Amino acid sequence: MSSKRVDGQAAYVLHLHPYSETSLVVDVFSREHGRVPLLARGARRPRSAMRGMLMSFQPLELGWFGGGEVKTLAKVEWIGGMPLLGGRCLLLGYYLNELLLKMLPREDAHGALYDAYSAALQALAAGSADAPELRRFEKTLLKELGYGLTLDVDVESGELVTPDRHYAFLIERGPVAARVPIGTQGAGAGDTANVGDPPALSGKTLLDMAADDYSDPRTRLESRRLMRQLIAHHLGGKSLQSRRVFMDLQEL
Repeated sequence: MSSKRVDGQAAYVLHLHPYSETSLVVDVFSREHGRVPLLARGARRPRSAMRGMLMSFQPLELGWFGGGEVKTLAKVEWIGGMPLLGGRCLLLGYYLNELLLKMLPREDAHGALYDAYSAALQALAAGSADAPELRRFEKTLLKELGYGLTLDVDVESGELVTPDRHYAFLIERGPVAARVPIGTQGAGAGDTANVGDPPALSGKTLLDMAADDYSDPRTRLESRRLMRQLIAHHLGGKSLQSRRVFMDLQEL
């Protein structure tokens, strides 16, 4: 790996954890270098200039150097102006970060994914409906990792998906027309599906997802169930702490 100095990198903090009594290891997501772990020397000291700037969900400009697996953070500049996330939006932000930490390889640049992440944070900070932003980010994440979704074509017949038919979604393949019509699910019904079952959804939901249109409540419900099962599959058994916390809070 190159040991040259890197400067002027747009990035977001994904995770912080102590390295010593005075330092931190910072996992960041940068546009040009992907996910990079950085050693922030002295960042735990009360008077550290870095201490107050290493915040999640805020756009930063970073510089670092080093040739090992963990680089050394040399410079942090706050370039934000983005409102702080709170409540439900804060938990959703942590969900986005956890997906990147657990699914994105280190030092694998994905400019389109960085832009989708930034757009999702900006929308959440502005109080926008979270369903469109989360689904767009999840779709982009899968696509950038090589798991792009086929949504508008029946993968068995080759025919275009039609809005008035029902489909089973075969993971790692795509939609196939259901031989037995699938009944209309009521609110919350999809959340009881087993992770291993092929997700079932309407043709209209598939076409809405292809067009990034989540105005229909049924589309929001079915797309959430589909993406939950696809992400669980590609996580390979890794659990999401942010999802567990969110579900616990809903129960309370």
